[in-house]
Amino acid sequence: MPHIKNALIRYRIIDRMLRNKYKPYPSKQKLREACEDELFGSNGSNICDSTIEKDMFAMKMEHDAPIKYSKKFGGYYYEDPDFSINDIPLSEDELSSIRFAVNTLQQFREVPFFQQFGNAIDKIVDRVAIGGDQETEINRYVQFESAVSIGGNEFLPLILEAIRGKKKLFFTYASFIKGVEKPRKVSPLFLKEYRNRWYLISFDTNKNDIITYALDRIQDPMITEDEASYPEDFNPEAYFQDTIGITSYKGKAEKIRIKANKIAAKYIASQPFHSSQKIISEDKEHSVFELIILISEEFIRTILSYGGEIEILEPAKLRETIADRVQQMSVIYKK
Repeated sequence: MPHIKNALIRYRIIDRMLRNKYKPYPSKQKLREACEDELFGSNGSNICDSTIEKDMFAMKMEHDAPIKYSKKFGGYYYEDPDFSINDIPLSEDELSSIRFAVNTLQQFREVPFFQQFGNAIDKIVDRVAIGGDQETEINRYVQFESAVSIGGNEFLPLILEAIRGKKKLFFTYASFIKGVEKPRKVSPLFLKEYRNRWYLISFDTNKNDIITYALDRIQDPMITEDEASYPEDFNPEAYFQDTIGITSYKGKAEKIRIKANKIAAKYIASQPFHSSQKIISEDKEHSVFELIILISEEFIRTILSYGGEIEILEPAKLRETIADRVQQMSVIYKK
């Protein structure tokens, strides 16, 4: 079984390298070294070139992988650039490997380091437990939440490498507002995920400010040789602690009070807006929640999603902002 599992892992490693457009046409040696490094570490066992050859042959025969060799570039590639072995249903051996990994993860679920990934672990456990050997049949009865890929996730390893290496990152970027691509050169600070979309939090030396970029609007990122520059006293763990979403403004967090009807109150209590949230009063018809945050666009849109089920009691400025948005909606729908 370990031999089979190692082969399946090697298939995934080879597939990933063949799809890497930033390091195209990997040679047999590069494929072998990548498999050795991930399976055994730098001081681990060696893998023969013939093993890699057999792996690619098996991928062709068993998974119809369109692997070709380029004499011009001296390496391998997929004839169909959109092909991925990840799109192929998992075999029983692969499912067995995943079940083993899931059982291992569950043992460490309450360890502080893994607690932040609790929801992700639960999703994997549920998916494997329900899926089993009857994948097609299960899909008729159970529908899991899935995110539509909008691109940019393929840049995660490159950006993470720049962050760890403390090097500046160069790329072109088009904002939603102007829609014009412009070159950017920034010091990457950290990556943040929000609602299934990844963002790069960076420091722009010229602007002397922290700027956020959505990965799906980044094009052609490259790691430069320039050493990264960082703002003084910057703390990534504290940067978003007083806000909801991906927008973080400089300023002081404000006390917000929200009045919700009994149905909305149950949703808000079960899925809090923020860790500072608490109930300060309640009766048979309404509950009043209090939280202390920086007011962001993401929070305003979340409030609007509840429609007339909730009311902002304070601060007055936020109440006015919500009233203005509602007025704009009223004008649109009265046309």
